[in-house]
Amino acid sequence: MKKRVLFIDRDGTLIVEPPVTFQVDTLEQLVFLPGVIRNLYFICKNLDFELVIVTNQDGLGTLSYPQENFDRVQHKMMEVFAGEGVRFDNVLIDTSFPEDGSPNRKPRTGMLKEYMTGDYDLENSYVIGDRETDMELAGNLGCKGILIAAESGSGVGNGKEGRGVQKERYCTFDSWDKVKDFLFAGERQATVKRKTKETDIYVAVNLDGRGACDITTGIGFFDHMLEQIGKHGGMDLTVKVNGDLDVDEHHTIEDTAIALGEALLKVLGDKRGIERYGYCLPMDDCLCSVALDFGGRSWLVWDVTFKREKIGEMPTEMFFHFFKSLSDAARMNLNIKAEGENEHHKAEGIFKALAKAIKMAVRRDVYKYELPSTKGVL
Repeated sequence: MKKRVLFIDRDGTLIVEPPVTFQVDTLEQLVFLPGVIRNLYFICKNLDFELVIVTNQDGLGTLSYPQENFDRVQHKMMEVFAGEGVRFDNVLIDTSFPEDGSPNRKPRTGMLKEYMTGDYDLENSYVIGDRETDMELAGNLGCKGILIAAESGSGVGNGKEGRGVQKERYCTFDSWDKVKDFLFAGERQATVKRKTKETDIYVAVNLDGRGACDITTGIGFFDHMLEQIGKHGGMDLTVKVNGDLDVDEHHTIEDTAIALGEALLKVLGDKRGIERYGYCLPMDDCLCSVALDFGGRSWLVWDVTFKREKIGEMPTEMFFHFFKSLSDAARMNLNIKAEGENEHHKAEGIFKALAKAIKMAVRRDVYKYELPSTKGVL
C-alpha cells in the first residue's frame, strides 16, 4: 500500500510566526501553536501518515538571519516534539528569497521530487499550512490542503482559493484540534460508477453530510425509498440510474443496490472507530426493525411479507432482492423484520430503519480509534 504524507509548514503552522520579522530567531520567540503537540502525537500514534516539514526560510545563513540562530530554535523545537512522541520523517528547508525564483521554494516542488515518483499516495495526502502558497503547493503536488487560519471558522473550503488548488480540494480550520478530528474522520465520501448492458449507474455518498438527496432511478417509489436512506441517515446521497425499464424493474433495482453497497464499503475504509452495529422504529400501524453489522461478512435475514404485488411501480418481490444485493456488496449483516397492515408504511418504515441503523453504525468516536472487533481486523 502506498504511503500517505502530511507536508507541514513550520512558522505559523507548528510554531507562532512573529508578526514583524516573520523569523523565529531566539528561544524566547519559540511558541508552539495551541494543541499542535498533543494532536500531532495522536496522528503519529493512530494514523498512517508520514510527517514532513516543508518550510521557506528566506535568506537563512546570511548576516541578517544567521544559521546558528535558526539551528538553536530548530533543535529545541524538534527536541520538544520528540519528547512528546512526535517524530518527523523528513525536514525540507529552502533558503532562497522570493525574487530568486528557486525551483525549491514553495509553492514549487523542487524539494519534494522524492515524493512524486509514484511511490506515495499523494491524492490522499495533505499540505498543512497557514498561507495561500501552502495551498498552491498542495495543488502542484496533486494532493489536498488544510489551511490553518485563526480568524476563520471551521468550515470546508472557506478560505481564499489558491491559484494552484481548487477550492473544494482544501479545508480551512481554526485549530489543530479540528485538523486532527478531520484527519481522523477523513472525508467519508465515495463515488461508484457501474455500467453494464442493462444499467448505467452513478452513486455518490457523503456519510457526514446533511441528508441532501438527488435521486433519479426512473421508478418513483424506489426514488422515495432511497431518499429515506439519505434523509434519515444524515448522509448526502446522489443516485442516477439509466436502466432497461422497458424490460422490467429488476436490473435497475438490483444494480442500484450493488452500487450503493459498494459505495458504503468503500467509504467506510478500514472501519476504525465506528460503532459498527446499529434500529427499530414505528410508523403508524407498522413496527419495523433493522439490525445491522458492518462486520465484513454478508448475510440477510428477511422476515417481511407484502400482500400487494406492487407499491407504485415497484414490485414488492424486489425489496428482498434489493436488501440481499445491498448486504452482499456492502459486506454487512442485515436482519430485517416488519409487521403492519399498510404496505406503503411498511416499506417506508424498513428504509427509514435502515437509514437510522447505518447512521448509528458509522458514527465515529475520535477518542476511540480502534477496530470494533476482538479479531483485530474487519
